[in-house]
Amino acid sequence: MEKSYTSLSVAIENLKKEGYTEDFNLCDAGVENKSKKKVHKAEELEVVKHYRFEGMTNPGDNSVLYVIETSDGDKGLLVDAYGAYSGNVSKELIEKLRIK
Repeated sequence: MEKSYTSLSVAIENLKKEGYTEDFNLCDAGVENKSKKKVHKAEELEVVKHYRFEGMTNPGDNSVLYVIETSDGDKGLLVDAYGAYSGNVSKELIEKLRIK
């Protein structure tokens, strides 16, 4: 895993080659793996790494790429607007995704 990437698309492409192929999305109950129709709660997730990306022309275009592994062995990626957790995301999940 590289320490930094020049763009979000380059990071996603390279991390998929490293086996992080699942596409995760935030949902009210946790993190959803749509392809497997499974929702993972915060305690089932490990954030292996995260990468921040800032928009070149608009500071509002900030995003974070989370590299995630689940307790049942799924490896994938979650892209989110930096610091903008929408919906009724649990406190546990917000804490898990907090960038320290």
